[in-house]
Amino acid sequence: MATKPIIIGVAGGTGSGKTTVAKEIFQQFNEQSIVLIEQDAYYKDQSGLSFEERLKTNYDHPLAFDNDLLLHHLQQLAAKKRVEKPVYDYKAHTRSNKVVIIEPKDVIIVEGILILEDERLREMMDIKLFVDTDADIRIIRRLLRDIRDRGRSIESVIDQYTSVVRPMHLQFIEPTKRYADIVIPEGGQNRVAIDLMVTKIRTIIEEKAIL
Repeated sequence: MATKPIIIGVAGGTGSGKTTVAKEIFQQFNEQSIVLIEQDAYYKDQSGLSFEERLKTNYDHPLAFDNDLLLHHLQQLAAKKRVEKPVYDYKAHTRSNKVVIIEPKDVIIVEGILILEDERLREMMDIKLFVDTDADIRIIRRLLRDIRDRGRSIESVIDQYTSVVRPMHLQFIEPTKRYADIVIPEGGQNRVAIDLMVTKIRTIIEEKAIL
Protein backbone atom coordinates (compact mmCIF):
# COMPACT_ATOMS: atom_id res chain seq x y z
CA MET A 1 0.00 0.00 0.00
CA ALA A 2 1.16 3.51 -0.72
CA THR A 3 2.35 5.58 2.28
CA LYS A 4 -0.72 7.78 1.99
CA PRO A 5 -3.86 6.84 0.08
CA ILE A 6 -5.00 8.90 -2.88
CA ILE A 7 -8.17 10.72 -1.82
CA ILE A 8 -10.53 11.88 -4.56
CA GLY A 9 -13.44 14.20 -3.78
CA VAL A 10 -16.50 14.19 -6.05
CA ALA A 11 -18.94 17.03 -5.30
CA GLY A 12 -21.97 18.53 -7.04
CA GLY A 13 -25.60 19.42 -6.47
CA THR A 14 -28.30 16.92 -5.64
CA GLY A 15 -29.14 14.89 -8.75
CA SER A 16 -26.10 16.20 -10.62
CA GLY A 17 -24.77 12.73 -11.37
CA LYS A 18 -21.87 12.91 -8.90
CA THR A 19 -22.70 9.45 -7.53
CA THR A 20 -22.68 8.06 -11.07
CA VAL A 21 -19.31 9.67 -11.74
CA ALA A 22 -17.89 8.35 -8.47
CA LYS A 23 -19.15 4.82 -9.20
CA GLU A 24 -17.86 4.93 -12.77
CA ILE A 25 -14.39 5.83 -11.52
CA PHE A 26 -14.65 3.19 -8.80
CA GLN A 27 -15.57 0.48 -11.29
CA GLN A 28 -12.61 1.36 -13.49
CA PHE A 29 -10.30 0.51 -10.61
CA ASN A 30 -12.02 -2.56 -9.22
CA GLU A 31 -8.78 -4.48 -9.64
CA GLN A 32 -7.08 -1.92 -7.40
CA SER A 33 -7.29 -1.33 -3.65
CA ILE A 34 -10.13 1.22 -3.69
CA VAL A 35 -13.16 2.24 -1.60
CA LEU A 36 -16.10 4.63 -2.12
CA ILE A 37 -17.39 6.64 0.86
CA GLU A 38 -20.62 8.64 0.66
CA GLN A 39 -20.95 11.85 2.66
CA ASP A 40 -24.66 11.04 3.04
CA ALA A 41 -23.67 8.28 5.48
CA TYR A 42 -22.36 11.00 7.78
CA TYR A 43 -25.57 12.89 8.42
CA LYS A 44 -25.68 13.69 12.13
CA ASP A 45 -27.31 11.24 14.50
CA GLN A 46 -30.78 12.57 15.41
CA SER A 47 -31.91 9.79 17.72
CA GLY A 48 -32.22 12.31 20.56
CA LEU A 49 -34.90 14.24 18.65
CA SER A 50 -38.56 13.40 18.15
CA PHE A 51 -39.63 12.25 14.68
CA GLU A 52 -41.43 15.57 14.16
CA GLU A 53 -38.25 17.48 15.00
CA ARG A 54 -36.22 15.30 12.64
CA LEU A 55 -38.57 16.17 9.78
CA LYS A 56 -37.52 19.81 10.12
CA THR A 57 -33.84 19.05 9.48
CA ASN A 58 -32.27 20.88 6.56
CA TYR A 59 -30.25 18.10 4.93
CA ASP A 60 -28.70 20.47 2.39
CA HIS A 61 -27.03 22.67 5.00
CA PRO A 62 -23.39 22.09 6.02
CA LEU A 63 -24.44 21.73 9.66
CA ALA A 64 -26.48 18.61 8.81
CA PHE A 65 -23.26 16.63 8.36
CA ASP A 66 -20.95 15.18 10.97
CA ASN A 67 -17.81 16.29 9.16
CA ASP A 68 -15.75 15.80 12.32
CA LEU A 69 -16.46 12.07 12.15
CA LEU A 70 -15.88 11.92 8.38
CA LEU A 71 -12.56 13.74 8.77
CA HIS A 72 -11.56 11.42 11.62
CA HIS A 73 -12.38 8.38 9.51
CA LEU A 74 -10.32 9.66 6.58
CA GLN A 75 -7.41 10.30 8.93
CA GLN A 76 -7.77 6.80 10.37
CA LEU A 77 -7.83 5.25 6.90
CA ALA A 78 -4.79 7.30 5.92
CA ALA A 79 -3.08 5.83 9.00
CA LYS A 80 -4.00 2.34 7.71
CA LYS A 81 -6.67 1.76 10.36
CA ARG A 82 -10.13 0.34 9.70
CA VAL A 83 -13.22 2.44 10.49
CA GLU A 84 -16.92 1.86 11.11
CA LYS A 85 -18.87 3.91 8.58
CA PRO A 86 -22.36 4.81 9.85
CA VAL A 87 -25.53 3.82 7.98
CA TYR A 88 -28.26 6.46 7.71
CA ASP A 89 -31.95 5.53 7.78
CA TYR A 90 -33.73 8.00 5.48
CA LYS A 91 -37.20 6.89 6.54
CA ALA A 92 -36.49 7.27 10.27
CA HIS A 93 -34.42 10.43 9.60
CA THR A 94 -31.56 9.33 11.82
CA ARG A 95 -28.67 6.88 11.93
CA SER A 96 -29.47 3.22 12.12
CA ASN A 97 -27.74 0.86 14.53
CA LYS A 98 -25.79 -0.67 11.66
CA VAL A 99 -22.26 0.18 10.56
CA VAL A 100 -20.12 -0.81 7.57
CA ILE A 101 -16.53 -1.83 8.19
CA ILE A 102 -14.16 0.03 5.84
CA GLU A 103 -10.64 -1.29 5.50
CA PRO A 104 -7.76 1.04 4.51
CA LYS A 105 -7.23 1.23 0.75
CA ASP A 106 -4.79 2.80 -1.70
CA VAL A 107 -7.52 4.95 -3.29
CA ILE A 108 -10.45 6.56 -1.44
CA ILE A 109 -13.29 8.24 -3.32
CA VAL A 110 -15.43 10.57 -1.18
CA GLU A 111 -18.64 11.83 -2.79
CA GLY A 112 -21.30 14.22 -1.56
CA ILE A 113 -22.97 17.56 -2.11
CA LEU A 114 -20.81 19.47 0.37
CA ILE A 115 -17.48 17.67 0.61
CA LEU A 116 -15.69 20.71 -0.85
CA GLU A 117 -17.33 23.11 1.60
CA ASP A 118 -15.17 22.02 4.54
CA GLU A 119 -11.57 23.24 4.22
CA ARG A 120 -10.31 20.38 6.40
CA LEU A 121 -11.73 17.81 4.00
CA ARG A 122 -10.42 19.68 0.96
CA GLU A 123 -6.91 19.67 2.36
CA MET A 124 -6.94 15.88 2.54
CA MET A 125 -7.92 15.48 -1.12
CA ASP A 126 -5.44 14.89 -3.93
CA ILE A 127 -8.05 15.50 -6.65
CA LYS A 128 -11.22 17.57 -6.30
CA LEU A 129 -14.05 17.18 -8.82
CA PHE A 130 -17.30 19.11 -9.20
CA VAL A 131 -20.09 17.61 -11.30
CA ASP A 132 -22.05 20.45 -12.90
CA THR A 133 -25.52 19.67 -14.29
CA ASP A 134 -28.51 21.87 -15.24
CA ALA A 135 -31.04 22.48 -12.46
CA ASP A 136 -34.01 21.05 -14.40
CA ILE A 137 -32.24 17.72 -14.84
CA ARG A 138 -31.21 17.65 -11.19
CA ILE A 139 -34.74 18.18 -9.86
CA ILE A 140 -36.14 15.40 -12.06
CA ARG A 141 -33.46 12.99 -10.85
CA ARG A 142 -34.06 13.92 -7.23
CA LEU A 143 -37.80 13.51 -7.64
CA LEU A 144 -37.42 10.00 -9.04
CA ARG A 145 -34.82 8.99 -6.43
CA ASP A 146 -36.69 10.25 -3.36
CA ILE A 147 -39.96 8.65 -4.41
CA ARG A 148 -38.35 5.33 -5.36
CA ASP A 149 -35.70 4.98 -2.65
CA ARG A 150 -36.71 7.18 0.25
CA GLY A 151 -40.46 6.77 0.47
CA ARG A 152 -41.31 10.43 -0.25
CA SER A 153 -44.37 11.83 -2.01
CA ILE A 154 -44.20 14.01 -5.13
CA GLU A 155 -45.59 16.97 -3.21
CA SER A 156 -43.07 16.68 -0.37
CA VAL A 157 -40.10 16.41 -2.76
CA ILE A 158 -41.17 19.46 -4.78
CA ASP A 159 -41.89 21.48 -1.64
CA GLN A 160 -38.51 20.55 -0.16
CA TYR A 161 -36.73 21.40 -3.40
CA THR A 162 -38.24 24.87 -3.80
CA SER A 163 -38.06 25.86 -0.12
CA VAL A 164 -34.76 24.28 0.91
CA VAL A 165 -32.75 22.41 -1.73
CA ARG A 166 -32.51 25.12 -4.37
CA PRO A 167 -31.70 27.97 -1.93
CA MET A 168 -29.07 25.81 -0.20
CA HIS A 169 -27.56 24.84 -3.55
CA LEU A 170 -27.12 28.47 -4.51
CA GLN A 171 -25.80 29.48 -1.09
CA PHE A 172 -23.51 26.59 -0.18
CA ILE A 173 -22.98 24.05 -3.00
CA GLU A 174 -22.54 26.12 -6.16
CA PRO A 175 -19.83 28.33 -4.57
CA THR A 176 -17.66 25.26 -3.84
CA LYS A 177 -17.15 24.79 -7.58
CA ARG A 178 -14.26 27.24 -7.32
CA TYR A 179 -12.33 24.75 -5.20
CA ALA A 180 -12.51 21.98 -7.81
CA ASP A 181 -9.48 20.97 -9.82
CA ILE A 182 -11.80 19.76 -12.57
CA VAL A 183 -15.45 20.63 -13.34
CA ILE A 184 -17.31 17.83 -15.12
CA PRO A 185 -20.39 19.02 -17.06
CA GLU A 186 -23.46 16.82 -17.58
CA GLY A 187 -22.77 14.38 -14.80
CA GLY A 188 -22.35 10.71 -15.58
CA GLN A 189 -23.13 11.27 -19.26
CA ASN A 190 -19.73 12.85 -19.87
CA ARG A 191 -17.65 9.82 -20.82
CA VAL A 192 -14.72 11.89 -22.08
CA ALA A 193 -14.28 13.63 -18.72
CA ILE A 194 -14.60 10.38 -16.80
CA ASP A 195 -12.06 8.64 -19.04
CA LEU A 196 -9.64 11.55 -18.61
CA MET A 197 -10.05 11.34 -14.83
CA VAL A 198 -9.40 7.60 -14.87
CA THR A 199 -6.20 8.14 -16.88
CA LYS A 200 -5.04 10.85 -14.46
CA ILE A 201 -5.73 8.69 -11.41
CA ARG A 202 -3.84 5.76 -12.94
CA THR A 203 -0.85 8.05 -13.48
CA ILE A 204 -0.92 9.19 -9.84
CA ILE A 205 -1.18 5.58 -8.63
CA GLU A 206 1.80 4.60 -10.76
CA GLU A 207 3.84 7.56 -9.52
CA LYS A 208 3.09 6.75 -5.88
CA ALA A 209 3.94 3.09 -6.46
CA ILE A 210 7.38 4.12 -7.69
CA LEU A 211 7.92 6.29 -4.62
